[in-house]
Amino acid sequence: MNSDRLISLDAFRGATIVLMILVNNPGSWSHVLGPLAHAEWHGVTPTDLVFPFFLFIIGTAMAFSFGRRMAVDNRRWPIYWKIVRRSLIIIGLGWLLTLYPRFDFGSMRIPGVLPRIGVCYFFASMIAIHLKTRGQIIATLALIFGYWGLMTLIPFPGKGEDVWALGGNLAQYVDNLLLKGHLWKPDFDPEGIISTLPAIATVMFGYFTGKWLRTERTPLEKTNGMFIAGALALLLTMFWQHWMPLNKALWTSSYAVFTAGMALHCLAVSYWWIDIKGNTKLTKGFVAFGSNSILAFAGSSFLAKNFYWWKFNLADGTQISIKGFLYNDLITPVFGNWLGSLLYAILNILLWWGIVSWMHRKKIFIKI
Repeated sequence: MNSDRLISLDAFRGATIVLMILVNNPGSWSHVLGPLAHAEWHGVTPTDLVFPFFLFIIGTAMAFSFGRRMAVDNRRWPIYWKIVRRSLIIIGLGWLLTLYPRFDFGSMRIPGVLPRIGVCYFFASMIAIHLKTRGQIIATLALIFGYWGLMTLIPFPGKGEDVWALGGNLAQYVDNLLLKGHLWKPDFDPEGIISTLPAIATVMFGYFTGKWLRTERTPLEKTNGMFIAGALALLLTMFWQHWMPLNKALWTSSYAVFTAGMALHCLAVSYWWIDIKGNTKLTKGFVAFGSNSILAFAGSSFLAKNFYWWKFNLADGTQISIKGFLYNDLITPVFGNWLGSLLYAILNILLWWGIVSWMHRKKIFIKI
């Protein structure tokens, strides 16, 4: 069990990718159901779980990958090369998707989801490789509480009484100071510089979970351990949020702990249902998504852009995009705006389900 690949982890990763495609591809951003939209500022919706879940899963997989490699070869240089190569590919892929199709380097967004994943993976890997368990715990706590200290104690121009307010927080100030003109919005980016610190801790929470799953304890003990740890994390954030609100855009430390608790519960259910009880039939689609997660992640974003940019002429001579034709001309007249917007996102999932399922049957896996 210690070195076997967890089917439940692939299924959890796949379910996260499915939710990501669902929330990223509505027919209209003006008609998005509440649970499928990010919280406006403080608070958490199901959509706000997608990114931290993905980072958590990366950390869990790291524990298995590094454990297998170190068991076969104690040399670190091959692992270093793999870490650096993977990190640069993920960051580069993120920048490519940002630039496409205009390739306007002058206003290019430097932060982003994939760049943050690459950075978090790199630094979490360094912590995992160079420090023993005690050092890893100390480093993770330093990231969590260090970020809290930075955001609350460091003075900066425009600092107000509410250090977590939009327009009056240190993370936003630093991003504007160093990356002005290269942010998601003119004066703000949810994947900024300082807020990456607790995001690295999110990967480490997943790494600790992976180490727990690689122990010699019984499967039921492992499941119970994840449930208990998740419950303690959620209980902690019930109190902590009064001083540090749950905020995905700032990736507050309370948010990192809360989402780790949610991820622990979801993985525990997946592990119990699939790896312990052996119920795999209903999860094959999720496993297919999880086995080609990077392809589905990047490919769905790339295709969505093309559906928006690719245009063709109608009989009356007007031009319309592929997305406009599908959503406005075919789906909305039948299902209306709200249901039609949801249906368009579901159709995207079905399209990619067909692609990754075929690849899974053919044993074609895109790895980096």
